[in-house]
Amino acid sequence: MNTRCTWDLFCTVIDNHGDLGVCWRLARQLAQAGQSVRLWVDDASALAWMAPDALFNSLQDIQVLPWAEASEPELLARLPAADIWIEAFGCTLPQAFVTHAAATRHTQPLWINLEYLSAEDWVPRMHGLPSPVMSGPAKGWTKTFFYPGFTEGTGGLLREADLLTRQQDFDREAWRQQHAPRLAPAGLLISLFCYEPSALPQLLTALAGTPHHLLVTPGRPLAAVQQALKSLAVHPSWSALPYTDQNGFDEMLWGCDLNFVRGEDSLVRALWAGQPFIWQIYPQDDDAHHAKLEAFLNWVQAPESLRQFHRVWNGVEMGDLPTIKAHWLADGSASTLSARDRLLHQDALVSQLLAAR
Repeated sequence: MNTRCTWDLFCTVIDNHGDLGVCWRLARQLAQAGQSVRLWVDDASALAWMAPDALFNSLQDIQVLPWAEASEPELLARLPAADIWIEAFGCTLPQAFVTHAAATRHTQPLWINLEYLSAEDWVPRMHGLPSPVMSGPAKGWTKTFFYPGFTEGTGGLLREADLLTRQQDFDREAWRQQHAPRLAPAGLLISLFCYEPSALPQLLTALAGTPHHLLVTPGRPLAAVQQALKSLAVHPSWSALPYTDQNGFDEMLWGCDLNFVRGEDSLVRALWAGQPFIWQIYPQDDDAHHAKLEAFLNWVQAPESLRQFHRVWNGVEMGDLPTIKAHWLADGSASTLSARDRLLHQDALVSQLLAAR
């Protein structure tokens, strides 16, 4: 049986679909495992659609608190001390919060630095290493690096206990009929969740005149498509999707034949979906994301046609996007399903966190 603990989970929002999405999934899964979670976040606005009221209120073991309140002495004095702290994605805990804890606690909490996801070979070497706090009010305490990953020796990936059951019970044909009722028999249903890739006009041009239909997610993807279409004489068949909760996003990935995903959270969901996908990695100014992309393509054993598509889509290489063809979709599906099978034989991220207490 799991011992019930209190977790303080800290998140600063850079991309509310990504950072907050991961932290909300983590909070949900900890709560479902019988844990009590306080999610401290500087911008919780995306939870209005990511975790609608019916879902939000059903999880009484999650408390969402404004980041600024972590610096209020009166509130901190009333709150029970947490057993575990998680600072997500390198965020720095508020100084007042750490100062209060150092002054009032007899022992330090388990302090976890939850890092970004990568398939690079250094990740297993870094996972679980201690990081002594050398200065400040918590001097002498220790943080622990926790690296999510795709292989044994890493922290694993977020995966709900009922994920495969939900996927098995999903009515794919009904979903497709609802979202693309006029899809031609030979047409592919394609989802688009992206930033602003320079190759987007290429994709839209390639889809024009085909029986395929593009489902565009809201926010930056929709704005990027609308902007790109202004310069195109011929438009593909497409429609815009509304904002949806996280379960609804999963259903979109399950229902489509090809998924374009971005960042960390949707990459993991695309892997669990088992459908062919194209990933747009979060771009970094020093192009460090190029090596991360190649490491992932190597791990997933992507066929060459999909590797080339990824490189052009991510701006790693210039040139034309490969034509979307049935044979490379089949190869992509096979590599994704093989990767998913490997992941299912590994401990999920929350299981590993619970074991680390």
